[in-house]
Amino acid sequence: MEDEAALRRLMTRRYLLGKAGAGGLALLSAPSWASAGWAENMVNLAFPGGVDERPFTTAFPQKGKMILQRTRAPLLETPFEVFDKGVFTPNDQFFVRWHWAGIPNSIDVNTFRLKIHGHVGRPLSLSLKDLIHGFERTEIAAVNQCSGNSRGFFQPRVAGGEWGNGAMGNARWTGVRLKDVLDKAGVKAGALQVRLRGLEQPTVSDAPHFLKSLDIDHARDGDVMIAYAMNGEQMPLLNGFPLRLVVPGWYATYWIKMLHDIEVLNQPDTNFWMKTAYTIPDTPHANMKPGETGLKMVPINRMVPRSFVTNLHSGASVHAGKPNLVRGIALGGDTGVKKVEISTDGGKSWQSTRLGKDEGKYSFRQWHAQFTLPTPGKYSVMVRCTNDHGIAQPDTPNWNPAGFMRNVIESIAVVAA
Repeated sequence: MEDEAALRRLMTRRYLLGKAGAGGLALLSAPSWASAGWAENMVNLAFPGGVDERPFTTAFPQKGKMILQRTRAPLLETPFEVFDKGVFTPNDQFFVRWHWAGIPNSIDVNTFRLKIHGHVGRPLSLSLKDLIHGFERTEIAAVNQCSGNSRGFFQPRVAGGEWGNGAMGNARWTGVRLKDVLDKAGVKAGALQVRLRGLEQPTVSDAPHFLKSLDIDHARDGDVMIAYAMNGEQMPLLNGFPLRLVVPGWYATYWIKMLHDIEVLNQPDTNFWMKTAYTIPDTPHANMKPGETGLKMVPINRMVPRSFVTNLHSGASVHAGKPNLVRGIALGGDTGVKKVEISTDGGKSWQSTRLGKDEGKYSFRQWHAQFTLPTPGKYSVMVRCTNDHGIAQPDTPNWNPAGFMRNVIESIAVVAA
């Protein structure tokens, strides 16, 4: 019955996407903030070195209020207050990041096919119905985070989308295991990698199609999945409908949207998006010095632990001499959250927090604590996550020229009165 209901929702979504029409994903000529006051429809992302403002928008189909980073191809950031409402990010405010502007604005679920080919014994062409009825259904809670999340905070500043902290989201993903699909195709001996491709197209003829690969053992680990739903609903078109790869614990560059082609390779993938783009220095915390050269570069891979305060904003007023509530979210990266601690004395001492419900090792986890500031004045509330591997956020931020894998103890300034 659950499979039948899922299939019906897929069919219904085809109609809804058709109603959105081509104009929904076209270059927006009349953004939603144009008719209202400018200041109240802007957000200050508080990057170092000056104010950096972005407009809010509600002009994208199936999306609520989002921070507009770029229109074409769409880059939409989740307003940070959303993360205080729970560990799962609502579909209509889940961040959006595309590389090329050639994105289909409708999908015919009756004719859509997922192709599995290459170094396999039985090439497949699967319909959505084949996937839903032919494979075991699975679910996993996992954070999807852009490699460049928080890039705007890098110092010195680097090129690329100047994200705040909202290029991330957590969802409960529903679909089928990539392993099961590969097993049905019959992976041959000697297979090395699985290359994945979505429906987005470059806007110029000689640009490289967006392709990403996983090592064969990773692709078949049982956690990597082909999702057809998120948070109990069909995912928005801009988040990858009808199928999206989910690679728990790894950065979003591997989470191919509108997945339609899976190729098993018997040699290493050296395409542009694996060999040149999305590479990091092979150093602790992916860290290097500005101008440094000669370092070994490797494809970006596992996420690192992070934690944030969500109920207080920078500059917030709190009580002096009385308990104050602080809460937030944490992620362990490629494993679970072991502990979250806070400090109000510049890191000289750390106080344990209480962790909320464990939704799985790849999920956000809420935390909360109370702190008391002795006298009126300015303070900093620092938060540090340690994951189940014993890896903690470092005291100083990393830097690399791509602005990838921001990793540091976060802090917010508060005023006690």
